[in-house]
Amino acid sequence: MDLKQIHELIKIINKSNIGEISIEDKDGKVTIKQKEEAPITVAAPAHQVYTTQATPPPAVTPAAQAPAAPKADNLITIKSPMIGTFYRRSAPDKPVLAEVGTEIAPGKVVCIIEAMKLFNEIESEISGTIVKVLVEDASPVEYDQPLFLVEPA
Repeated sequence: MDLKQIHELIKIINKSNIGEISIEDKDGKVTIKQKEEAPITVAAPAHQVYTTQATPPPAVTPAAQAPAAPKADNLITIKSPMIGTFYRRSAPDKPVLAEVGTEIAPGKVVCIIEAMKLFNEIESEISGTIVKVLVEDASPVEYDQPLFLVEPA
């Protein structure tokens, strides 16, 4: 089983409710376990070991849903400039940087993205009001993933 097949298998597992799968062929054995915030180790024959992070799909809770937003056709999306972990606070004991109703302006920090143990402040490039937060706190985010919806000022 090559690396591309392993990545495809991980994608399939992430989209399903399967907790664990093991596949063995003449080249070796691959075991993938889906756990919350636990790394997946994929062992191949001899000296090849691949490690990746599987994340379960985010649960949508009533508390996470924002009130009805204004017309979607005039909203601007703030997207993630990098891969990492999204945080709404600069520290656990600090207030939320941006939430629904927060007025933002260019240069205002709206969130923190941790990448490789570096905490990067993500600043707004637009003026407006946050109408929806699209990512749960402490969730992994991908490059160019939408983070906030903003009604321009």
